[in-house]
Amino acid sequence: MTTVGPLVLIIEDEPQMVRFLRASLATHNYRLIESITAADGLAHAAARNPDLILLDLGLPDLDGLEVTRRIREWTGTPIIVLSARGQDEDKISALDAGADDYLTKPFAVAELLARVRAMARRKISGRVLRYAGVELDRHQRSVTRAGRTIALTSREFALLEFLLSRAPNAVPRHEIIEQVWDESYEHRSNVVDAYVRLLRNKIDRPFGAASLETVRGAGYRLRGDA
Repeated sequence: MTTVGPLVLIIEDEPQMVRFLRASLATHNYRLIESITAADGLAHAAARNPDLILLDLGLPDLDGLEVTRRIREWTGTPIIVLSARGQDEDKISALDAGADDYLTKPFAVAELLARVRAMARRKISGRVLRYAGVELDRHQRSVTRAGRTIALTSREFALLEFLLSRAPNAVPRHEIIEQVWDESYEHRSNVVDAYVRLLRNKIDRPFGAASLETVRGAGYRLRGDA
């Protein structure tokens, strides 16, 4: 019996890219929903509850960054941005808006599949992790501190989950990339640093705390005395 694959929502208006994504994913048992406008994509995201969203930034009716912000108002569904915009500023803007990953067009099938697989690796045994005043519930996909709920993207959640699972030890950047992202990422990439900054903005600064610590030459760790 064939296993039903994850449901992927594609929000992309370029026909050639849609055909490429369809051919790449459908043959690997992913179920697909296709939208060529932001309005249609937002409606499908709300009605169909996909497991993953592949989102183009250059949509005809609404910029992809705004689409990301609107999706993040009500769901943490993983979002991989697909864009021809390859500058660091564009990637940071997408991450700040709530995207979990960023692929610069053109990209290879192998890289696409690796990123999609990485988003699916979220089922880990055990339920609640607590450290440094932070509580993470793996089943509910929720994070709280001082009784307040903290909204995280799927990638932010995965990074915090990994750091909590290794606390109080420091975790090197290359290990974070291999476990939270994918081995296809360049270890020199600043993606970890960018996400640590996003996490600090959410789990530390609103509480006047400094639990997420940079350890020179060793990576990052959560401090228990924060």
